[in-house]
Amino acid sequence: MKRFFDIILTTFAVVILSPLLIPIMIILKLTGEHYIFYCQERIGKNRQPFGLMKFATMLKNSPNIGTGDITTRHDPRVLPFGRFLRKTKINELPQLFNILKGDMSIIGPRPLTPRNFAYYSPKIQQVIGELRPGLSGIGSVIFRDEEKYLSGTEKPAEFYREFIAPYKGALELWYQEHASLAVDFRIIFLTAWVIIFPESELPYRWFRDLPSKPEWMTKK
Repeated sequence: MKRFFDIILTTFAVVILSPLLIPIMIILKLTGEHYIFYCQERIGKNRQPFGLMKFATMLKNSPNIGTGDITTRHDPRVLPFGRFLRKTKINELPQLFNILKGDMSIIGPRPLTPRNFAYYSPKIQQVIGELRPGLSGIGSVIFRDEEKYLSGTEKPAEFYREFIAPYKGALELWYQEHASLAVDFRIIFLTAWVIIFPESELPYRWFRDLPSKPEWMTKK
C-alpha cells in the first residue's frame, strides 16, 4: 500500500513541479560549475548502496575538501544559487526519481552516506537497514536546520557522531515503531511546515511520545 501511494503521489509531484524543475536545470547549467545533478552513494534498504540524486549545489570536488560529506551553515563550498536551493530544500527534489525507481520512499529514514551510517549503533543500523529510506522523515523534520548545529562546533564530524547521530537514531527507532500511512501523511505536512516555520515545536505537539529533545539542542 505504501509503495502504491509513493508511485501515485510522486508521479503527480513530478508533473506539477516540472515548470519549476526545468528552469532550475537551465540555471544550474549556465552558472556555477555548469553541472545539474549530483549523485552520491547512500545506504538503502537491506544496506544496499544506491546513487542518491540531488541538484548540484556545491563545488564538484567538495567530498575531498574541508569537512567532506558534512556541510555547515556557511560552508564555502556551497555555490551562490546552491544556497537558495539548500535553504528551500529544492535541491532534494531529484530524489523523486529515486522514489519512482524504488530506491526510496516519500517518508522514511534519511539515507546516509557509508561514513555517517557507521556512526550509528548496531541496533539502529539494523532498524534503518530494514526500512526503505525516505525523501523526508521524522529525523529530517526535527533536524530541519542540521547545519546550524554543525556550524557551532570546531569538529563537525565528531559532533555529528557524538550528539546528532544518537538522537537521530532514537527518532528513527520511534518511526519504525509507529510507522503507518497516517503518520507518514503527518510527516509530509510537517516537512513543508518546518521549512516555513523552522523554529516550530509542532512536531513535538503532534507526536507527544517522540524522544525528548536533548539539552544541547535547546542551547543553540
